[in-house]
Amino acid sequence: MTIKTRKIGSLEVFAIGVGCRGLSGPYGSPPSEMETTKLLNQALDLGYNLFDTAALYGFGDNEKLLGRILKNRRHECVLASKCGIFKNSKGQRELDGRPETLIKTCNESLRRLKTDVIDLYYLHRWDRRVPIDESIGALKELVEAGKIKEIGVSEVSAKLLREAHRKHSISALQSEYSLWTRNAEIKVLDTCKSIGSAFVAFSPLGRGFLTGSVRDSSKLVANDLRLTMPRFQGKNLTANLRLLDGYTNIARENNCSMAQLSLAWLLAQSDHIIPIPGATTLQHLEENVGAMKIELSNTTLDRLNALINQNTVSGPRYGPNVQQELDTEEFA
Repeated sequence: MTIKTRKIGSLEVFAIGVGCRGLSGPYGSPPSEMETTKLLNQALDLGYNLFDTAALYGFGDNEKLLGRILKNRRHECVLASKCGIFKNSKGQRELDGRPETLIKTCNESLRRLKTDVIDLYYLHRWDRRVPIDESIGALKELVEAGKIKEIGVSEVSAKLLREAHRKHSISALQSEYSLWTRNAEIKVLDTCKSIGSAFVAFSPLGRGFLTGSVRDSSKLVANDLRLTMPRFQGKNLTANLRLLDGYTNIARENNCSMAQLSLAWLLAQSDHIIPIPGATTLQHLEENVGAMKIELSNTTLDRLNALINQNTVSGPRYGPNVQQELDTEEFA
């Protein structure tokens, strides 16, 4: 298989990245550090080079984990992290986009990641109390200081993306995108393409729904993040499960797994899209790589678009407390 790559500013990355949040357990028990060490080294051996973390994930523990495991192969990695949400002095989750906070968070992330420079650094959420120019200005200072290479933003609207881009070139926008989360199609995808920004798609497998692995929310462990998400609850989940029969049939017709079908659909949308599925096993890593070999016909793409879209999926992606933090265009 020819290795496919895509661009994030000056960075060349594998067409599929590795979302590392799951290694700190938001969807149940994470793998052990020994298992994670083996997993990330296997990822590098398979050609993966983009690893995505954040100060928020595990309240810094996820960055520490990557720092310990990847330090000896740092030259093979494109490390992406995020600032703006972190654990405060009271041990609580806090959103803070003030310049001094972002610079402090970056310095802490550099220490945890055991590196001198973060390749791609995102503003994790826009703090509405702080003008976007001020937050991006702080990241610009970090670029000038050689502490980060490329600037990204996460979960923002096309309008805010353009405002941020006027302050400094924005190399990537990260937001949720998959067959069952299509908000980016309103404006953001086209805006990214027009300004030369990559679109990094997190939760490209619908937090496991599009793999067929979540059919009964009562079987999720008590601390599973999905239990707080409306799409995985009650009547919404029941309605959404009805979509999987047709989806499973399309995967079977294309001789691929359900996960591969979802990733192949995403890769077919545009060459500036980079999905970052999570992976906790070697099987997941190999399965995801296999998606790059799948060529979906226009007829298949049309069938998928008709089957799973903003009108057929039941429930919003987040509850109201999280939703109010976002600056994204949302389908009604």
